[in-house]
Amino acid sequence: MIRVLVVDDEALVRSGLRMILEASGEIAVVGEAGDGAAAVTAAARLRPHVVLMDVRMPGTDGLTAAAGILALPGPPKLIMLTTFDLDEYVHEALRLGAVGFLLKDTPPRDLAAAVRTVADGQAILSPAVTKRLISSFAGKAPSRAVSARERLAALTAREEDVIRAVARGLSNAEIGRQLRLTEATVKAHVSRVLAKLGLANRVQAAILVHDADL
Repeated sequence: MIRVLVVDDEALVRSGLRMILEASGEIAVVGEAGDGAAAVTAAARLRPHVVLMDVRMPGTDGLTAAAGILALPGPPKLIMLTTFDLDEYVHEALRLGAVGFLLKDTPPRDLAAAVRTVADGQAILSPAVTKRLISSFAGKAPSRAVSARERLAALTAREEDVIRAVARGLSNAEIGRQLRLTEATVKAHVSRVLAKLGLANRVQAAILVHDADL
């Protein structure tokens, strides 16, 4: 079972998320928290595999909580919940190491699938929404392009093909079909690229590619 901690300042939202996730039969919501401070405490105590957390909360906000949770020994995977008005707040959470974000109106089936994907070691990269997120982030600091290209220059041609596909939101299976590689080979390439570039996850890889304007 995938152990999940749900964090949102609205009890009704937390209850709804619990019902949706546990209906899958593969996910157990092991705890809930109504603010960021409680989320950090609960994550340290309950050791969930995944934390599903609202970005904006009163008191200790989601960004502060994200830093605290991701600083824990063997931290859980972190997914931020947000509306479509994406801002620097979400960008910073991804820079810290959050593995992605979900819109609050994500269909129930997709929500459970997203948690399973993250628990399996992949990031949430919805092509349409993530493109807007990363493009807005990159657009605010075009001077990062040179630095990003210098970092990507360390990659082999095949590794660059893989990271470009990651930036488009493709899964390992989809990348494999496109590049005529096995899924296991793609997974190995992705892991090697992340390690070589010093990145925590696929979202950060996608941001780097968009920073480089490739």
